[in-house]
Amino acid sequence: MSRTITSGDFLADRRYAYAQACLDEGDPDAAAEMAEQCLEIAPRFAPAWFLLGRAREARHGRTGRPDDHHAALRAYANALEIDPDDAQGARIALVRIGAGAALTAISPGYVRALFDAYAPRFDRHLVGGLAYRGPDLLVEALDALVGSGTPLGRVIDLGCGTGLVGAALGHRPTHLTGIDLSPRMLAEAARRGGYHRLVEGELVAALAAEAAGGADCVTAADVLIYVGDMVGMLAGAARVLRPGGHLAFTVQSHPGDGWVLGPDARYAHGDPLVRDTLTRSGFTPETLAPAVIRRENGADVAGRIVVARRDGTS
Repeated sequence: MSRTITSGDFLADRRYAYAQACLDEGDPDAAAEMAEQCLEIAPRFAPAWFLLGRAREARHGRTGRPDDHHAALRAYANALEIDPDDAQGARIALVRIGAGAALTAISPGYVRALFDAYAPRFDRHLVGGLAYRGPDLLVEALDALVGSGTPLGRVIDLGCGTGLVGAALGHRPTHLTGIDLSPRMLAEAARRGGYHRLVEGELVAALAAEAAGGADCVTAADVLIYVGDMVGMLAGAARVLRPGGHLAFTVQSHPGDGWVLGPDARYAHGDPLVRDTLTRSGFTPETLAPAVIRRENGADVAGRIVVARRDGTS
């Protein structure tokens, strides 16, 4: 079931639906007019402000007129002011048109809303449509280091989603905890089975609530594409891992250093940044292997499979 967007007013909702249809049909002028009519009825309806921003942005793409650009900026800013959790993704839109901070563009509220809506079709679309292989590749990399089928002990799966990493791990964990922002994704993981415990929460905060040194392995498949600054997650993983434990994750990569927020609204991390952040967080990188984790628009998306060992002796 998709997430229902409503202002609470029938007439406003009708105009919002017309505006969305107009934009989908490539008519940003009509979309803007319908969105403005919606906002006359429901001026605090954040999705309508966001839709107006999209319409103004599309019109600016055609006309190049500064007033359309400024109107898009105002509309996105209004959407964000009304909804600071940013379920619509106004921060990403503002960065796309030249305003705002790229490092914090993808908010937890946006990710939660995205995956709550995505949950019922996630596996079918990601695995079937995008040829997603992140979980299998992570497990293969772990097996290459510790031995195929070797028990992994207590494992924490960050951003567990519908449980694809848990399924790939099979019986290797003696205890498997899944953490995710999206309650609907967690419900899918519970239906799939394999997890001993599921936790709803933002990753860094959830890691802070876990026992120090209580985990043998931490995994994170396709999580850092939504996290620009990986320091908090890696520091949290280092705290919960025992010395000698393993951290295994995937990143979308780019050929330079640092991170970039791409046109696909995903973060990509350069190899030097990944190595340096791991080292500074108390890890020794053991695997940094090129991989095609998924395909988008018919093209391979460059990524890396990363496995690192927590410094210290067991």
